[in-house]
Order: sequence, then structure tokens, then C-alpha cells
Amino acid sequence: MADNSYDVIVIGSGPGGYVTAIRSAQLGLRTAVVENKYLGGICLNWGCIPTKALLRSAEIYHYMENAKDYGLSATGISYDPKAVVKRSRGVAAQLSNGVQFLLKKNKVDVIWGTATLAGGGKVSVKAADNPIKGALGGGDYTAKHIIVATGARPRALPGLEPDRKLVWTYFEAMVPEKMPKSLLVIGSGAIGIEFASFFRTMGVDVTVVEVLPQILPVEDEEIAALARKRFEKQGIRVLTSAKVTKLDKKSDSVTATIEDETGKAETMTVDRVISAVGVVGNIEDLGLETLGVKTDRGTIVIDGYGRTNVPGVYAIGDVAGPPMLAHKAEHEGVICVETIAGLDTHPMDKLMIPGCTYCNPQVASVGLTEKKAKEAGHEVKVGKFPFIGNGKAIALGEPDGLVKTVFDAKTGQLLGAHMVGAEVTELIQGFVVAMNLETTEEELIHSIFPHPTLSEMMHESVLAAYGRAIHI
Repeated sequence: MADNSYDVIVIGSGPGGYVTAIRSAQLGLRTAVVENKYLGGICLNWGCIPTKALLRSAEIYHYMENAKDYGLSATGISYDPKAVVKRSRGVAAQLSNGVQFLLKKNKVDVIWGTATLAGGGKVSVKAADNPIKGALGGGDYTAKHIIVATGARPRALPGLEPDRKLVWTYFEAMVPEKMPKSLLVIGSGAIGIEFASFFRTMGVDVTVVEVLPQILPVEDEEIAALARKRFEKQGIRVLTSAKVTKLDKKSDSVTATIEDETGKAETMTVDRVISAVGVVGNIEDLGLETLGVKTDRGTIVIDGYGRTNVPGVYAIGDVAGPPMLAHKAEHEGVICVETIAGLDTHPMDKLMIPGCTYCNPQVASVGLTEKKAKEAGHEVKVGKFPFIGNGKAIALGEPDGLVKTVFDAKTGQLLGAHMVGAEVTELIQGFVVAMNLETTEEELIHSIFPHPTLSEMMHESVLAAYGRAIHI
């Protein structure tokens, strides 16, 4: 095989791309990954990981401010925005270097540049600036299988386009030189709510505007309502069924015009605006049109195995459509490359993909909401257990929250689980495993959960669905 010829070339080194490339190499396929900017992609460098570092700093600051609630004393509490950002960037850099190590360890070649599909298995790469040590440069490469994993970028609404100074995307929101005194967040999905939570904890006056009637629109209505109450108690102003129709930029502030569902308008002047209205796939300038690869609403159309309508061309992750989550991209990539290698694979069931929002309080879910389960024709049994009934939650000083489970009343099948409260992003995986194993309420009821732990609320919510809750 020629030096520039591979079994698999992966375009993009985000969570989906680098995981796919490593799994491909493990399967004995000669593999290369093309990247033009950041090993680890947006998630690792400008998304999932550095935002969690910021939120961790905010969490520690919150605990310090409320030390007296734990019988402790702390005085002169403050923070240095530049130091908070520096820590976040350092975490991202450490993990990006880790990806480079893993690719090298697994003998995956890194081609540094921007890729274009030229047909017939050919990938033309234009060299990019600042290549990492040991990376291959621009040129023509070939592969039997080409996997597009180019991710997504922030969506821009007409008239509300980010300018990176006054109107931010998540890129600018992650590296503020100083904290604004006031902030407007447009959109209440995971990105918008996480930044709203971070900035509010750091003392910023925050308003969130959501065009839909519910914040966190993909979550269970009851869970979202409880989260909203907590946000508002913290001082976040939340406007639902409302939209920002105009942004009037001044030298160092923005005046926003906001309309409610009746058309009534109000204006608000803030220091900065974050546009968090979703993302759109990076499908441009790849040569997809020339090859005839089918796209739909800004993403590449694939089957359950990552295959496009063009033989030898595949897509995974954000560029292949929702849900646009790192763990979905990783799993999708593994299914894709294992199918290429001839393993016995199964298409991904998107109902089994957990969703996590790392705000305060945290929100996590998997499967059908109560409303969606009923709409799908299920007769349901619903169990709920509040954090206030759990000893560990009270000991932690985290008595606000709820665990909710949804079962099929006839079969006992676990249809969905939804949580709001401390550490629920760590708890949700228990229900994900249960759903993948097709567990019924009987197995969950007979499972032993350790005491004292927050996980006991998972057990109690199942018991509650069948009228057997003990501690409430």
C-alpha cells in the first residue's frame, strides 16, 4: 500500500473523529485523520471540557460564598476572571495533548490541513498553519473508506449575528477578559443554560430568552419547570414564549428588543449578549455536492451505520444530525468503522442516548418523557422521588431536586428517566444501562442500592411508580 493510501481516512478529530480513528486502527485498518485546527475538536477545546472547568470554578466559588451553611467561615472571597479562564484553557490543552498521544500510540497518521473529497476515494488536503509535530502535510491521499466527522458551528439568526465583541458565541463566552455586569442569553438549550448558570454564579445579572414555552425544550416538562424555579431563585430572569427581534449595538453595550407571544415589546440594555440558538453542521467546501452526497437542513443524511448514499463515504457526529452530543458521535463512529471492518453491528437507538446539562442544578435524562410516552400510545406508570427525602442529599446541603421514572404499565419496560439536582449527570448512566439491558421494574426493585448515596433516589423513584416508595 502506498504511503498516501489508507483503508480509512477520517476528516475531523473531534470526539467522534479521533475515537473512530483509534477504533479503526485497533481493527487493523491503516488509518489517518485530517485536522486543520484542534486535535480533539470543538468539544474538547471549546465546548464540553473547558465549559465544565469554568462551571467547576463557579461551583467552588458558590460553596465558598455559602461556607456558613456548612459550619465554615470564609472571608474576603473573590475571583480573578483571567485566572478562571486560564485554568479552563489549561485543562483543554492537557486533553488535546492527550489525544495526540493516543493517536500516535495507536499508529494513526495525522494529516494537518483542510480536506476536500475529490471522488474515487481521493482526499485532497490543503496544508493548514501551525501543524503539530509529526503531522503529515498537504497533498493528495486515497482511502477505501472516507468518514466525514467535521462537526458543527454556532447557528446565527438573521439580524442577531454574533460580532465576537458585543454579541458572543460560546467561543467568546468561554474566554471573557472581564466579567460583564449584565448578560442576555438567547436560547435555553444546554449551551445557553450552562453559560447562564456560570455567569450568574459569578455575580452577573443574567436574563434568558426562549422562543418556546419551556426552557430546556427537550427535557421532561416537570423537570424543566423545577429547574426554572431554581434558576429564578438564583436571580436569573427567564422569559419564555418570547423572542429577540432586534439588537442595537453601542460602543460597549447592546440594547435588545424582546417581544412576547402577544407581540408586546420591551427593551433591555446589557453589557453582552450570548447567542445560543443551536448549531449547524460543517458541510460546506467538502466536495459533497460534486459527489452527490445527500444533505438535509445543514447535515449529512446517513443510515444507522453512518453510510451516506455514496459508496465509500460516511458521516458521523454533529455533521450527521441530532442529537448533537459528543458521546453520540463517539458511539456512532465506532458503529460505522466496525461495520466497515465486517463486525456484527447494530444501528444506534437514539432513545438510549442520555442528555446532560451541567448547570446548577444539573439536569439529566434518557428515553421518553412522560408526555412523549403517552403520545406514543403507552399506558404509563410514573414514579417520582424528591431529593428532600434522601439522607445523602440533605447531608450534602442539596435538598432540592427530583428523580422521575416512566414505565410501560403493561410490560414494566423502563421508557425514560429524568432528573434535576446535584450530580444527576453522574447518576443517569445507571438508567441508561438498565434500558440497554431491557430491564423491567422488577429487576430494578430487586436491585440493591448502596446507602447513603444519591443513587437510592433512583431506586425510590422506581418503587414510587408501583406504589411502594419507602421514604416519602
